[in-house]
Amino acid sequence: MSTPLDKSSADTPAAAPAGASSATRLGAMLAGGIFVADQISKLWILFWVRLEDTGPWVLTPFLEFVMVWNRGISYGMFQQTSDLGRWSLVVLSIVASVWLSLWLRRASRRGEAIALGLIIGGALGNVIDRIAYGAVADFVHLHWGEWSWYVFNIADAAIVVGVLALMYDAVFEERAAKKG
Repeated sequence: MSTPLDKSSADTPAAAPAGASSATRLGAMLAGGIFVADQISKLWILFWVRLEDTGPWVLTPFLEFVMVWNRGISYGMFQQTSDLGRWSLVVLSIVASVWLSLWLRRASRRGEAIALGLIIGGALGNVIDRIAYGAVADFVHLHWGEWSWYVFNIADAAIVVGVLALMYDAVFEERAAKKG
């Protein structure tokens, strides 16, 4: 698996290259699509459905929409109660997104680019929430009987799937590329 540091900056123009690889374009389009879908879903939940006032909504025996404001990161870890914590998470997320975007520019495999696009789109979707609301709007709750999964949103799901896909790519796809 390549990283942004594997190639010299002379290998890639400073601006988004017009001749970017198809993998890079795919990852960038996916990041944009995830970002837009995440923000539209949150705007719908917050301002049209007004889930805080009308919820929770039970959709199936295992799925409901319930409003939760997450001041931490995935799975509610590292909850932040101060402005310093909030803005630290904003800066960390932006720095990570820039770093992952540089990596994406050099991605040559579709799986790698898809994984990076999912993570970037999700991270930026959650950054907007932190800036606009001070916390991330989570609303999808999966459960079965007494078992309950965490409450999440499209951005969270994209980040988790992207990380899993990146791990898969690192273990299987890179190995196959070296053999072939």
